[in-house]
Amino acid sequence: MQIIELNDENREAVKKSILDRTPTTFGEQEKTVKAIIADVRERGDAAIFDYTEKFDHAKLDRDSFEVTKAEIDEAYQKVDPDLTDVIRKALVNIRDFHEREKQNSWITTTDKGTILGQKITPMQRVGVYVPGGKAAYPSSVLMNIVPAKTAGVDEIIMMTPCGADGKVNPAVLVAAHEAGADRVFKAGGAQAIAALAFGTESVPKVDKIVGPGNIFVALAKKAVYGSVSIDSIAGPSEILVLADETANPRYVAADLLSQAEHDQMATALLITTSRELAEKVSAEVDGFVKVLSRKEIIEKSLENYGRILVASSEQEAIDAANEFAPEHMEIDMKDGFEVMTKIRNAGAIFIGEYSSEPLGDYFAGPNHILPTSGTARFFSPLCVDDFVKKSSIIHYSREALKEVHADIEKFAKCEQLTAHANSIAVRFENDQD
Repeated sequence: MQIIELNDENREAVKKSILDRTPTTFGEQEKTVKAIIADVRERGDAAIFDYTEKFDHAKLDRDSFEVTKAEIDEAYQKVDPDLTDVIRKALVNIRDFHEREKQNSWITTTDKGTILGQKITPMQRVGVYVPGGKAAYPSSVLMNIVPAKTAGVDEIIMMTPCGADGKVNPAVLVAAHEAGADRVFKAGGAQAIAALAFGTESVPKVDKIVGPGNIFVALAKKAVYGSVSIDSIAGPSEILVLADETANPRYVAADLLSQAEHDQMATALLITTSRELAEKVSAEVDGFVKVLSRKEIIEKSLENYGRILVASSEQEAIDAANEFAPEHMEIDMKDGFEVMTKIRNAGAIFIGEYSSEPLGDYFAGPNHILPTSGTARFFSPLCVDDFVKKSSIIHYSREALKEVHADIEKFAKCEQLTAHANSIAVRFENDQD
């Protein structure tokens, strides 16, 4: 990996490379996506079937579009029982973590006759998109569905591409069934997002769409936002490791590559205060790349977006990390928990040499659907809150309103909204005092 000194120029160059990968900058594919969405809105299922045949080389009809119970039973027969057990163990951890995120409705009252509160209501129907094609992601199934189920969503509709044989990956189906998907349809790409957003003869319209996907999925989510809610527009994966001279270079190298293998546009950054560690990590990376199965993807990712930045101080390293606002951040430093308190911007923070990023991807419990492309400055991981709505509750007795009605009227008149003022004043127009 390329080793460079951390300075203002290099920091800006790395930040720009991260932000330039966001799907919101890809304009040339937007016309294609908008055309697909318009077609699905007009022709419904027929458009879905045509695009599935065109892109996935699978022939579907109304009878084969939705996954059946028989197909789910078949998936259980095909999946290694040990993997099913692992999925169930992971589910326990993920559910436990997300249960702790739940909020309850609340009410507060005063003796003056006011009642204020907040009502928490789960969404009625949510769409979950799960990528397919080059790889299967049963872990994403769990991470999308569990917080929705925990929130109390009534119905969860899952969309995922099928193979040319019309079958969905068995591990994905097992994960969907274990997590609690209500219905699963065989569709991918922008056409699947359009079906969830606007509905078809077979697919019910949802209130929100969550889940990662390729550039066409990301742009489709962007296009339908407003007709439905979405979680975020996810970009390529990122990892940033903060390390000092106490870090194990072999562990650091392995962790950097765990994200570089995702995609040729994935980012893998090491910021360290030790030049010696930087050189050792670079050598370990070279050794791993020679034997890892996704060598070509990793090499391209590291060439374009992999860097080792050597900082002059711990504070300079922390400042740069906060500026990059990475999806995943690992802290391999002697005072890891103290450093963590200084981190403002990160999707997930892993502390210590035995807290490798894949622990969060698969098993620990926190959600692995995280903000990318610097959006950890203002976005959070997918959570239970993403699947509920909050309604304010307001009640004033006549006596309580009488105490403040003049203040409200004055405020309304200040804004020249006389009907607002009148709405309050009319309730006291017959008062003699």
